[in-house]
Amino acid sequence: DTEDRVHGGQQLALFNAYYDSRCFQPIHIYEAASGKPVAVILRPGKTPDGAEVGLVLRHVIGRIRARWPAVDIVVRGDSHYARTQAMAWCERKRIGYIFGLAGNAVLLRRVGGLAEDAALGRIDGEADKVRRYGDFRYAATSWNVERRVIARVEAGPQGADSRFIVTNLAGLPKSLYEKVYCARGQAENLIKAHKLHLASDRTSCTKATANQFRLLIHTTAFWLMLSLRGLAPRTSFWRDAQFDTIRLCLIKVAGRVTEMVTRIKIALPTAYPYQIGFATLTGRLAKLAP
Repeated sequence: DTEDRVHGGQQLALFNAYYDSRCFQPIHIYEAASGKPVAVILRPGKTPDGAEVGLVLRHVIGRIRARWPAVDIVVRGDSHYARTQAMAWCERKRIGYIFGLAGNAVLLRRVGGLAEDAALGRIDGEADKVRRYGDFRYAATSWNVERRVIARVEAGPQGADSRFIVTNLAGLPKSLYEKVYCARGQAENLIKAHKLHLASDRTSCTKATANQFRLLIHTTAFWLMLSLRGLAPRTSFWRDAQFDTIRLCLIKVAGRVTEMVTRIKIALPTAYPYQIGFATLTGRLAKLAP
């Protein structure tokens, strides 16, 4: 989710102490491999509780499983999505999950040995920042079963830093933390593209339904930009260009359009620096099926 700051009396707007603002806190769900948006849901500016997280998972994953019943699904999220209801539902439905887990005194005591080993490794000159990984079974007060917790402990110039995740996935702690959980950073880039490059935070309507429709329109624009970028040659600069770069350099371009009997002629300024990229993408667009 992300902060969507508001400046009026919009429905669902609440004060969020973490962001120190009145805002919405829409949930963004993306398919990790392709970056395609799955759902963008407008919601109040507060941390979702377990019932809400479970409802979203049931709805979204239910629709995915209805279309692809045999697909493997792994849900990845920050610590405020590690709710008992959500994890229990994933376990019943045999769905993988990996969530951040807020640290506490009990967890910190469990990794005391790892922290000491990391500190000794740094003193011995192993590296400027030394990391150690471990896993153990743990049950929070609100959990009715023990679950696997993975710890990453780091000793660096600023002291010790411990992070925790909870998961039902099999694998080495280091691999799960670095390759699976930390890969959620890509989701931050996708949210940035949706929110900043396509200006999806322009949710200034009074009615919540109208603002949800705005998010739907911006999500459609996201799909169009993603599809347009996918038409670029694999070695092309445009294949990895940010959406705002594509919008400013290839879409928001001054030109002369002449509609003829059998074709449409587009004349661009001779000084336009991206003529080759523009011609390549428009040529590939013209070859697409209607």
